[in-house]
Amino acid sequence: MRNSILHITNGDTTTNYLQKLKFSGEFITWREMLCEGKTTTDVGSENFWKNRFEFFKTSYKVSKQKFINYTVKEYRNLCNKKEQKEIVLWFEHDLFCQINMIAVISWLKRYRKGYHISLVCSGKVKGSQKMFSLPELSKEQIHQHYKDKIELTQDDIEYADYIWQLYCSDSPLRLETIYKFNPMSPFQYLATALEAHLQRFPSIENGLNKIENTILKTVNNHHFSTKNDLVNQLLKEQEVYGFGDLQYEHKINNLNKLFSSFNPVQLSEKGKEVLENQVNFYGKLRNDISYLGGSKKYSFLYNNNSEKLLQITS
Repeated sequence: MRNSILHITNGDTTTNYLQKLKFSGEFITWREMLCEGKTTTDVGSENFWKNRFEFFKTSYKVSKQKFINYTVKEYRNLCNKKEQKEIVLWFEHDLFCQINMIAVISWLKRYRKGYHISLVCSGKVKGSQKMFSLPELSKEQIHQHYKDKIELTQDDIEYADYIWQLYCSDSPLRLETIYKFNPMSPFQYLATALEAHLQRFPSIENGLNKIENTILKTVNNHHFSTKNDLVNQLLKEQEVYGFGDLQYEHKINNLNKLFSSFNPVQLSEKGKEVLENQVNFYGKLRNDISYLGGSKKYSFLYNNNSEKLLQITS
């Protein structure tokens, strides 16, 4: 019965760490970043993977073969793991992980009905202000997290699936009214992640979202010799996103016209004006191919004062 547990982890680093610590069971690594690009509710369907590949090909120049080898093959391995009736999910507190987590739970609701599902989620550690990733936990801490894992009830699974449905809908407006109001939820980091998600829609003030404004502010407040130095600073300072260097590079490239130089990194005059809300850059960025979940990024505006979204009607 050594392999009677199936572990689904948030990434290869976690998988390798748990295997090194000799956790018994089989492992599947969820290799996706569903917090970016278009998503549909039908996790794992042909339509779902078609949309995901289109996003990776367009935004990150990922080849079809690489996408199949890295992501789809591991998903097929998951589909074949039916004998383990106990499934343990290993995810972290950040937006990247929380969106992947609810998508996986939605898939489990549909295809692993009646299985025993539990969650290990890293973030806060007693006695520290820092939020921890799973591989940052000591051997003792990770075993304690595992011992304290949360058994997900059917109601918990239904709730995660419902949030996933809303995340994939063509409007984020229902999501902003619902995510705060489940104090009994075992997903203690989900509300913060969803709040960060809603702030990824462009602001009314200057047309940039919170992350894009943070990039400009970081450049304005520091001296960076290279774009790589800027990316490293953004990685170090991010609290809730869980992004990697490729994601930040992609976002910086999208703001290319707001920089006068990358060696050293300097904002253009237009960049400074946008940062100071003197110029609205929305019209220069708007397109119909950028999605956050199921919603078009530029069909909604975020009002920082009211902390509410407004739908743009064309």
